[in-house]
Parts: sequence; structure tokens; C-alpha cells
Amino acid sequence: MKDTLHIPSLRLGQPYRSLDTLKFSLGEQTLEVSVANSGLIRRDLQHLSRVVERLHEYPCETLVGYCEKAAELFLHGDLPWGDGDRLQSPADYVAALSQLTGLPHTLGRLNMGKVHAAMSNIRAVLTGLTRGLPLELFDRGFVRRDGLDVNFFPQTNSLGVLLPSNSPGVNSLWLPALVMKVPVVLKPGREDPLTPFRIIQAMIAAGFPREAFSFYSTTHDGGDTLLFGTGRAIAFGNDTTLKKYEPYRHIQVHGSGRSKVLIGDDFIDDWARHLDVVVQSIAANGGRSCINASSLLVSRHRDAIGDALARRLAAIEPLPRTHPDALLCGFANPAMARGIDERIEELLRVPGAQDLTARYRQGPRLVERYGQTFLQPTLIACDDLEHPLANTEFMFPFASLLQVPQPRMIGTIGDSLVVSAFTNDRAWGDQLMMSTNIERLNLGPYPTTRVQWEQPHEGNLFEFLYRRRALQGDLAAVV
Repeated sequence: MKDTLHIPSLRLGQPYRSLDTLKFSLGEQTLEVSVANSGLIRRDLQHLSRVVERLHEYPCETLVGYCEKAAELFLHGDLPWGDGDRLQSPADYVAALSQLTGLPHTLGRLNMGKVHAAMSNIRAVLTGLTRGLPLELFDRGFVRRDGLDVNFFPQTNSLGVLLPSNSPGVNSLWLPALVMKVPVVLKPGREDPLTPFRIIQAMIAAGFPREAFSFYSTTHDGGDTLLFGTGRAIAFGNDTTLKKYEPYRHIQVHGSGRSKVLIGDDFIDDWARHLDVVVQSIAANGGRSCINASSLLVSRHRDAIGDALARRLAAIEPLPRTHPDALLCGFANPAMARGIDERIEELLRVPGAQDLTARYRQGPRLVERYGQTFLQPTLIACDDLEHPLANTEFMFPFASLLQVPQPRMIGTIGDSLVVSAFTNDRAWGDQLMMSTNIERLNLGPYPTTRVQWEQPHEGNLFEFLYRRRALQGDLAAVV
């Protein structure tokens, strides 16, 4: 009989074991995850105001220190597995994460490093989000800047988050909320309850009050209860799933990134020097992140660039999850991989597109190896900007390649989470900076996956959770 590990729900920090559970195989062990119903979640959300009061017992400087300590515990510590007394080492976490999500151990450790970096650099993160306001803002509600009293107040007593399973690193986005004294209510992705649970355990062990964390694996109905029962919420998912949440201003949706690399006229003749950056943009983290490039637009030399890039991408082959050089992720749900492959093949029958990697890769795009289902990297050259594969995104290293005159690029890229524009052209750079459909902009030969902690990733969490109030009066007399 297999040994069973159980991850409970956390009801304002208190473990709760449900009769309804999800079960996963971890080789010689079974992972059991409690599933909370919407009624239970709804009841718990009524008590969040007292959790805010609890967080306000701590100076923000203290919470920042706790977050920095939690970074080390998350990366190096032995932390509770679930509701028992057994501890999970970092190696245990990486191995179990790989079993559940298909992420190779190399990328599991890479994503641990991303979460660690977000926590250990929390001061820089807050500086970027608040544009340099002192931490005491979160203690007193106001600070004096340039002779003016500036007042910000929280717009919510909680942040609800529907998390994905594709990349553990996205958990770094909700972390600053705790330091800003906003409790979190988390619904983990089905295949990755491990990452948010481990982060929570690290933060509690570092000193955060446990009631600031609510954690519910739940149904779609429970997810909706979480989103509509918290004052501010973030939802990750595919565009179809998230469409119903778009009309609600208190919900920030994180769907397809459709991030892009643009190579301008002043860089295009020297394209071979920058091929490594393009490959990294497409294939880093197994191509699973919304900041991976899904389109490459070049002003000239499309065929030569396409051939060289296809060779490089096709050389990235599936390897066992434990292999030290593994870069590709298997699919936890093989049916999803088959569906993506069938969709690409269907759209390739639309005239004007060619799979450039097909001539170089070993075997078909969809392969079964090492007990997993993989999609091998794919580069599609599109002749027509309107082709259905020209601006789409899939959860593996996939990109389209188009030749577009530089003056037309901005008008054709559509909404893009990240754009890396390889250029030193000041006039074009000014146009890119004024573009309304680019969330994050890199000017120069930088990968789309580049992160600077002083810059918001997607949206500004501080501005989402807090609002500035016009303030007049003699604060010295009332404080």
C-alpha cells in the first residue's frame, strides 16, 4: 500500500481536511489534496477584516525582513508537507513538482530560484511598485514627499488569486501583497498545489501570522466564489476561460502573453549575433511562460533567420525529467498535448504557413518518450499577417516568424505582454514607448524573459490594491 501525503485546505491559516479530495501519484507515494466547497470559502471570507487588523500589528519593515527570511527557507529549508509532521526538503519538492507537472528537475530548481529572488529582493520590488515611497506608508497610510503629505488607502481587505499550473514562478506575483498588509486567498492550479503551499509554509515559519493565508483547492464554482468574494483578485488561465471575468474591474486577468521579439532595421543585418537571445526568449522555462516570445518579426532576411533558428530550436530534444540538461516539459495531461498538435496541423493546412523545424527535428512534433508526452519546439514561417498561426501562443517552445517592414510592426503586433525591440533607433524607440498595446518594453537585444525587480511584471500590484486620496490639513496636529 502506498504511503499517503495530505495537503489540507487552509482556512485563515488553520488546516482543514475535506472529505472530498484529489489524488495524484508520486511514484511510491500518493498525494491527496483537500477540496473545499464554495460554501466553506464564502463563510471564511466574512472574517478577513480581522486578519487585516492582525497584519497591521507588524511594522512593514518587520514584514519585509520576514519575507527575506522566507526566501531562504523556501529555497533551502525543510518545510511541512501538509497537515502531518513530515517535512519536505527542497529535493522532495522538486521531485514531486516534476511528477505532477512534467517540469524537469532543472526547471523546477530554476523556478525555485525565481520565487527566491522575488522574495529576497522584496525591497526593490516595493520600490518599483510604489515609485520609491517609504515603507512607513503601509504603517501610517501617509508619507511626506517634496513637502506634500501623500495618503494611500487599501481598496480591499484581501487579494484572491486563481493560480495556474504551467509555471511555479508566477507565484512571485502575489507575494508583495502580504508585505503591503493585504491577506491572500489562493486557489492553486490543479497540478501544482505544492508551490503556493511551500511558499506559505516558508512565510509562516519566517514570522508572518498564519491567518493571513487562505488556501483552497476547489471547483470552478469555488474559484468564482473566491474571485467575487475578495475585493481585488487575479485570475490566470487561457483566454477562453478568462473572458467571463474581463468586465469586472476588481479582477485582473492574466491570459496569453503573446510576447514578441522585433528586430529593427539597424540590427537586422547583424541578426546572427543575437540568435542566442531569440532562442532564449522562445524556449526558456520550457516555453511555458507568458513572457516567452511567441512571435518574431524581422524587417529583412526572414528565410536565413528562419533556417538558422529552426536548426537551433530543433536541437532541443526531450530528455528524462532528472537529466541535468533537460529543457523541455512533458505534459501532465497528454490529451492537451494531442489537442495542441492537432490544432497546429489543422492551421498549417491554411495556405501561407510552413513548419520550419519539421525538416530538422527528430520525429514528429508530438512524441512519447521517457514515460511522458512532449511537444517538440516548433517555428512557423507565416507569409500573411492574418494567418491564424501568426499571432498565437501555445504552452511549449512555439513561435511564428514574419517579415514586416519596421514602420508597420507596431501597428500589427496587437496586444503584447512583453516586446523586446532590437534597435538603437531613437525615433522608433519613442514610438514603441508611446504604444498602448505593449505592457513591458525592452529596448535593445534583451530576451523577453528578462526580469528587473524594480519594474512591475504585469500591471502594478500596489496601484491595484491601494488608491491615492486627496489630503489636506495639518497632520502634525492629528497624528
